[in-house]
Amino acid sequence: MEPLLLPFRWIYRGLVWFANSPRTLIISYLLMIVVAGVIYGQVENASAADAVWWAVVTASTVGYGDISPTTWAGRFLAALLISTMVLLVIPLITAHFASRLIVDDDAFEHDEQEELKNDVRRMRALLEELAARQGIEVPHPEPRQPLNAPDSAAPLWERSRRSGKRPPRS
Repeated sequence: MEPLLLPFRWIYRGLVWFANSPRTLIISYLLMIVVAGVIYGQVENASAADAVWWAVVTASTVGYGDISPTTWAGRFLAALLISTMVLLVIPLITAHFASRLIVDDDAFEHDEQEELKNDVRRMRALLEELAARQGIEVPHPEPRQPLNAPDSAAPLWERSRRSGKRPPRS
């Protein structure tokens, strides 16, 4: 089963890389317009300016109708260009900008998380030392899985709710 999924993983990783770079998105959009325009110009015997205009109008799914393909190859190219734009490029651009807008500025950075974990460990050690001096036994916490672990017993809707958010900084 693993070898069957390998190409899909490569495609997924490629899409993630592709979507995380605005430069790559813009360059690929422009390249797609130019390539589609050149192919359209050859297939439909159109001028370079008309072919690029057709590619922009078709890729944006506006479709003014002033220029349209008359051959089957041109129609196939139009269908391919529209499908690629609607199913791949536009959603990737939208997702990229949405991910930039939805950023939790209050989220701890990795270094901050590690520092907090070390502080808790030091406090626990000090508490155990103090309790030992006083003759008090400190109960050890039960080991537990992180809520967001893939094999966590918590239901998916509970994981996000119980994972907790840090209160806003004052």
